[in-house]
Amino acid sequence: MTDRLSPTTLAHAAGRADVSGPAVDPGATTVGVVHLGVGAFHRAHQAVFTEAAAAAAGESHWGIFGVTPRSRRVVDQLEPQGGLYSVLTKGAGSTSLQVIGSMRDVAHLGSRSADVLAAIAAPTTHVVSTTVSEKGYHRAHDGRLDLADDAVAADVATLRSEVGGTTSDDAARTPVGAIARGLLRRAGHGTPITVVCCDNMVDNGHVLRGLVEDLLDAAGATELRTWLDDAVRFPMTMVDRITPATTEAHHAEATALLGLRDEGLVVAEPFRQWVVEDDFAGPRPRWELAGAVLTRDVRPYERAKLRMLNGTHSAVAYLGALRGHRMIDEALGDPEVLGLARRLMDEDVMPTLEAPEGVDLAEYRDSILERFANPATGYTTLQVAGDGSQKLPMRILGTVADRLAAGTVPAAAVRTLAAWIAFVARGRDVEGRELPLDDPLADRLREAASGDDAGLADRMLALRAVFPEQVADDPRFREALRTEVRDLLRTIP
Repeated sequence: MTDRLSPTTLAHAAGRADVSGPAVDPGATTVGVVHLGVGAFHRAHQAVFTEAAAAAAGESHWGIFGVTPRSRRVVDQLEPQGGLYSVLTKGAGSTSLQVIGSMRDVAHLGSRSADVLAAIAAPTTHVVSTTVSEKGYHRAHDGRLDLADDAVAADVATLRSEVGGTTSDDAARTPVGAIARGLLRRAGHGTPITVVCCDNMVDNGHVLRGLVEDLLDAAGATELRTWLDDAVRFPMTMVDRITPATTEAHHAEATALLGLRDEGLVVAEPFRQWVVEDDFAGPRPRWELAGAVLTRDVRPYERAKLRMLNGTHSAVAYLGALRGHRMIDEALGDPEVLGLARRLMDEDVMPTLEAPEGVDLAEYRDSILERFANPATGYTTLQVAGDGSQKLPMRILGTVADRLAAGTVPAAAVRTLAAWIAFVARGRDVEGRELPLDDPLADRLREAASGDDAGLADRMLALRAVFPEQVADDPRFREALRTEVRDLLRTIP
C-alpha cells in the first residue's frame, strides 16, 4: 500500500521529476495569515502565491491557519498530513506537481472556534483572508447582511454579550461572525490588521467591510466600529485560476508522480492571476515577488475579467450547449462558437474597456481562448450555464449598455443573450437532448418562456431582475434580440 503524504514521508518525494516543493520549511514556518474557506481554490491560488512570496523574500512568518466554515472534509484530508498537500498543474500538453508546506494548521470553525478567534486576535497575525463563495457571506437581497438568518442572528447575539463583557464559548456560526469576534479580541491590544476578500464579487473588499459593519452595528459594538475604521483595511482583489474537481484519475496521476498518496490533492490550470489593492494596515506577504499585481485600483482588472473572460465563458457555454457540445473545450473547437467568442471580445467588449496597466487586451483575449481550449480544465457547458439570470447582468449586459450608449448594437453580445433565452425556452439541444435549467429564478424564467415563440424575446425582456430598463426598452436592442432568438429557435427541434 502506498504511504500517505506527511512530514515524515515527504523525503520520499525528493528529487522526483516533475515534482517541486515545498518552497518553505514547514517546521520552521509560523502563522501570519488566517484564511476562512480553505477549499480547492484557495489551496491552488492564494496559498501558492503566499508560499512563493515567503520563499522569495526569505521569510518564515507567513504560514496559513486554514479554516473551513462548513464541512470537516478538508480537516480530515490535511490534518493527518501535517497540513501538506500538493497541486497538480495540468496544461494542454504538460503536467507537474507542487507540494505546498505553508498550511500550518487547519480547523473546522464550529469545532475549534476558540482557536480560530485567538488566531485572528494574535498580534503575529497580519492578514485574514476569505474564499467562502458569495453565499457564505449570508447577504440579503439588498446586498447587506441578512440579519434575519438564524446563524447571523446567533453571531449578533454572541457578539453583543461579548461587547458587554461576558465571555462566550459559543462557536462562531458564520465567517463574518468569526471576523467580527476575532477583531473584538484583537482590539484589546490594538494591532492593525488587513482583511482580504478573495471571492468573485464586484467590489469584494468594500462588500465584506460593509457586512462586518452591519454585524457590529446590530450588536451595538460602537467602540469596535471606531477601532475598525482606524486600524483595519479591506482591500479589493481580483482572482483567477481554473481549479477543476479532483477525480480518481487525478489522484492516480499524482500518486505516480509523488510516490505518495495525497488526500488533499487539488488540480489547477497553469494560468494564475491575483490583483490586489495596495491598501494594508500592517505587514503583508510580498506577493508581488510571486507574480501578483499590487495596484491602487483593481477595478480595470476586475472589469476586463468580468466582461472578457466571464462573459465569453457564458457565450461559449450557451451556444455550445445548444449545438450539442458537452465540454467547454469541445465547444471552442466548433467554428461557430469560436467565432462568437472572438467577435464578442473584439467587437463588443474591448471597446468598452480601459486596458489595465501592463495588460495587452489582445494578448489577454488569446490567453482566454487558449485556457478555454485546455481539456484538462474539465468544465462542462452546463456547469458554466448555471445561474444565468445572476451572471448575465454582470457579464454581458454592462457591455450591451455601454455599446448602445456609444451608438452601436453589440451583435455578438445580443447573440449570446439570445442563446441563453433559447437555452431556457427549449431546454434541449440540436440533437434533442435535455438541457436542465439550474437557476435561482428558474420558475420565473420558465413562466416567461412559455407561450408562442414570436413573443418570447419580449417576455424575457420584461424580467427586470435580469434586464435593466434602459437596455430592455432600447428599440435597436429589442429588435436585434428578437431576430437572433428567432434564428436560434429554428435550429432546435
